[in-house]
Amino acid sequence: MGTKEKIEELKKLGEKAKEGGGEERTKKQYEKKKLTARERLDILLDPDSFIEFDRFVTHRCRDFNMEKKKILGDSLVSGYGKIDGRPLFVFSQDFTVFGGTLSYAHAEKMCKIMDLALKTGVPVIGLNDSGGARIQEGVVSLAGYAEIFWRNTVVSGVIPQISAIMGPAAGGAVYSPAITDFIFMVDKSSYMFITGPDVVKTVTHEEVTFDELGGAQIHSSKSGVSHFTSTSDEECLLLIRKFFTYLPLNNLDDPPRNQIDDPPDRMDEILNEIIPDNPNQPYDMKTIIEIVMDKESFLEIHKRYAQNIIVGFGRLDGYVVGIVAQQPMILAGCLDIDASIKGARFVRFCDAFNIPLITFEDVPGFLPGVSQEHGGIIKHGAKLLYAFCEATVPKITLITRKSYGGAYCVLSSKQVRGDINLAWPTAEIAVMGPEGAVNIIFRKELKESKSPETLRKELVKEYEDKFSNPYISASLGYVDDVIEPKETRPRLIQALKMLENKQTRLPRKKHGNIPL
Repeated sequence: MGTKEKIEELKKLGEKAKEGGGEERTKKQYEKKKLTARERLDILLDPDSFIEFDRFVTHRCRDFNMEKKKILGDSLVSGYGKIDGRPLFVFSQDFTVFGGTLSYAHAEKMCKIMDLALKTGVPVIGLNDSGGARIQEGVVSLAGYAEIFWRNTVVSGVIPQISAIMGPAAGGAVYSPAITDFIFMVDKSSYMFITGPDVVKTVTHEEVTFDELGGAQIHSSKSGVSHFTSTSDEECLLLIRKFFTYLPLNNLDDPPRNQIDDPPDRMDEILNEIIPDNPNQPYDMKTIIEIVMDKESFLEIHKRYAQNIIVGFGRLDGYVVGIVAQQPMILAGCLDIDASIKGARFVRFCDAFNIPLITFEDVPGFLPGVSQEHGGIIKHGAKLLYAFCEATVPKITLITRKSYGGAYCVLSSKQVRGDINLAWPTAEIAVMGPEGAVNIIFRKELKESKSPETLRKELVKEYEDKFSNPYISASLGYVDDVIEPKETRPRLIQALKMLENKQTRLPRKKHGNIPL
């Protein structure tokens, strides 16, 4: 065979590899409103930027007549490409080939790009659409999963890892995405669970559908497993492209700065009127965030889960920042178990990848109740405390209204090494709210009084006059300055630039022991 014939053979094999499981299985993919593995990469990556690896790899299983069922590339498309000109490694599971199941060859392809991503310091994005372990390969398939899990863990905190669940992810297949930093799901076509509905019915006698057990809506609102939910493959992939613009390539890199036409000295009079006169009346913290950040730059994460806390990325004068904020509209902004876990995970990601933290604080404390105590609010609340204490990135805190009790300490207070702590004149910084404080401090006087309600009102007013302002904290240096609300944007930007070259080192150790 001459050179010309060999080149023709290469082209034919290349075209064969692109066919995946064939026309009939591709048609079934479309019927489920799912794109193919390669079509997904076309949307995710910049045009003509994808370079494929291992398109001629096939599985090596010889049991159950599998040696007669080999498809080029097996059930994974892998390689590297670019988003907005920035590099990344990527894999896309092909459900048209053996249901996207993981063979050892499939696992080796994934491991290869993860190893290269670590060497070159660029993120990994995985598009998951798989029926799980390839049963015909037995424990060999499980060994492949374990190799992937080990790499997910080793590269965690070194390069960003993003998972999109665009079909099934069951059994061992869920643990690789679970270790990665962020999970995107597609409503009605993706689901994640350890054991499926049939097994659940057999073991617990519960009848449940795929969606009810592990669909996108459940994982985005109830379990908190998923960070984003989209209505289609295309919407999901375009959202990942947008999300990618906030991330650095690795833990030694800085997030990309975007030039935005939004003056850094912009002041907004509306902020001076946003806090209600009644301290028990809620307001929308997202309004403050969206006004203060560069226009249209706020991208909320975990939007439907633990809504009493808000986390997400934004930009200030083009610089990427991580935002943690209480939402007075939900549970009065109290911290509970779910909010603590959500906040802690986000804070640790930002700290790992050099993203400064901005905390907008209005918190009456941790949520009381038997279910919270029995559910381990002490342990879970400590996760958020640990995360803020451990974080060495620039930390800027703005107290808009309430900052009570242990929650004051937790949320990047001066004492857990918050760098710049600002407050609005409406800030209330105290051990607890006035009603509770008066009932404890003056228990004896109230019990002995002939007019306890009148006395209580007087004492509550006295307590409010003393603590319903930020000036005691400011006099102690716990708050660096009290600012007019409209000044918030320029003051945050000035603080951010001042802290740009911050250097902090924690004591050398293998790792800490976060309360898991």
